[in-house]
Amino acid sequence: MENDNTNNEQKVSQIANDGNDAWAEAMAEQKQAEEVEGTADDAWAEAIAEQKQAEEVADREQPSVSSASQDFEPAEFQNLEPNSYASTSSDPNLEMVLDIMVTISMEVGRTKISIRDLLRLNRGSVVELDRLVGDPLDVLVNGTLIAHGEVVMVKDKFGIRLTDVISPAERVRNLK
Repeated sequence: MENDNTNNEQKVSQIANDGNDAWAEAMAEQKQAEEVEGTADDAWAEAIAEQKQAEEVADREQPSVSSASQDFEPAEFQNLEPNSYASTSSDPNLEMVLDIMVTISMEVGRTKISIRDLLRLNRGSVVELDRLVGDPLDVLVNGTLIAHGEVVMVKDKFGIRLTDVISPAERVRNLK
């Protein structure tokens, strides 16, 4: 029994010594890491100091703006001639746009109604417009007013006879 107690005491003291050794090892590792970190901080500080020193040297070696501007001469430009393909007349060349398709529409009138009233519309409903009977229709090209006119019948189809054409200057003002 005494042997067992002695063995147990030896094991406990060995574990304690091992624990102390482990503790001592951990402390030594931490101290070594702190020294390395301090070395890294010192290296970082040295690198920053070297960079600042290099920037100061570069600033001293760069020529000043006033001395650099003396090396250059003002640029000289030739007079530009109009392009041979550019139109010199005041009339634009309309040949390029004559075949472009546009949408033309005739507007009898307009009104504003609520969605509730719109949903109540059905066959036979009458919608009151903002125009009087006999007022001219608006002729719109791509949504832009270009003329006024009146409805006519041509071979069982509706048509419009233009009664007033908006001037080009007025059309340009309407675009804005």
